Amino acid sequence: MNYKQLDPTKVFLITGAAGFIGYYLSKKLLHQGYRVIGIDNLNDYYDINLKHLRLEQLTTYDKFTFIKGDISDKNMVMKSFEENKPNIVVNLAAQAGVRYSIENPDVYIKSNIIGFYNILEACRYYPVEHLVYASSSSVYGANKKVPFEETDSVDNPVSLYAATKKSNELMAHTYSQLYKIKATGLRFFTVYGPMGRPDMAYFGFVDNYFKGRPIRIYNNGDFENDLYRDFTFIDDIIMGVLRLIDTPPVDIVPHNIFNIGNNKPEKLMVFIRALEKALSNAIGREVLFEKIFESLKPGDVHATYASTDLLEKTVGFKPETSIEVGLQKFAEWYVDYYKIK
Repeated sequence: MNYKQLDPTKVFLITGAAGFIGYYLSKKLLHQGYRVIGIDNLNDYYDINLKHLRLEQLTTYDKFTFIKGDISDKNMVMKSFEENKPNIVVNLAAQAGVRYSIENPDVYIKSNIIGFYNILEACRYYPVEHLVYASSSSVYGANKKVPFEETDSVDNPVSLYAATKKSNELMAHTYSQLYKIKATGLRFFTVYGPMGRPDMAYFGFVDNYFKGRPIRIYNNGDFENDLYRDFTFIDDIIMGVLRLIDTPPVDIVPHNIFNIGNNKPEKLMVFIRALEKALSNAIGREVLFEKIFESLKPGDVHATYASTDLLEKTVGFKPETSIEVGLQKFAEWYVDYYKIK
């Protein structure tokens, strides 16, 4: 089914609307003429100016309504559902970051557990046609079998962040079973692109380069057994989300899980060389990062690799943007945004 066949009167409620994925999804829906209610707490986990820029672009649309609030505030969540009566909810609000969760566990429980519980409760009392929510490839932990399939065991998370995302899947399954809430969880794989998150490695590498600092690579300098990551360009993520929004589950327990990844993991060093080349093209001179190699950090895994067979079978879509194309778009945006000469 083509996504545009959805009823144009549908109301979408998107949490984390000023975030990376939330912004792009909101913008796409608004461009197609839908009404979007965006919720975001605008926290300062990373550069707040970037969140404000995204929000400014969304507020140019007449059908966008912004609510500044934290999904851990149950009264705010319930009021938002009661007043706006959303047909479809996409929960993208969460405290992100694997390493950050090791030092700051409280915020993960507050946002990712209590916040998601509040969303589920709101969907229970103000029924919606479909709840779509962000999970993460981190739920696969240190699984050795690749590519990761949705049916694989995810009982051994290696970070609190991963544990909260696994908890979200269990909670959603339970609410789907008890209250017949149609819910779909999306396991995102290393999302990157223009206007992305500054806490992500690729963004930090470029920041450090222009600040005259070396980049730190946590692979022990072992190029033969380098880390692999399934880098997925933001446009592919949004297309996958849109297709799945239009495909609510129909099982007895109406809860589905899908990977959205590029299905083509790249060695970290190959990705870094592609980033150097993209940045070189963007500024017109050769870029080579100064590199410091360190050991793997707690919570990191050796490889992420998405099987996208289920996604392709269900909605006929498979992410396929190459890192060369995706990183070039990011590099050009970065140079323009930060006014690099």
